[in-house]
Amino acid sequence: MWKKLYEVVSRLLALTQKVERHDKEILGLQQEVKNLTAVVQRLVYEIQRISDRETHEREKMQLRLENQLLRFERRLPSAAKDANDDEAN
Repeated sequence: MWKKLYEVVSRLLALTQKVERHDKEILGLQQEVKNLTAVVQRLVYEIQRISDRETHEREKMQLRLENQLLRFERRLPSAAKDANDDEAN
């Protein structure tokens, strides 16, 4: 009888210690999850900034190309002028 009572009390103490250890581990894991969440949020923000920056760079490149084409077209003789020159000959 005393032996069974001793075993039950021993198991109860062992389980209590395990629960306390698990509680501490859970707290540590919760903190780690918070830290990882913060890191992921920073990464998402950085990725969005990079994406926005790349979008703006593409837009600027497109505008530069359009400007170059317009400048180039201004240097070419106009089609109407070429037609008039052909008719005169």
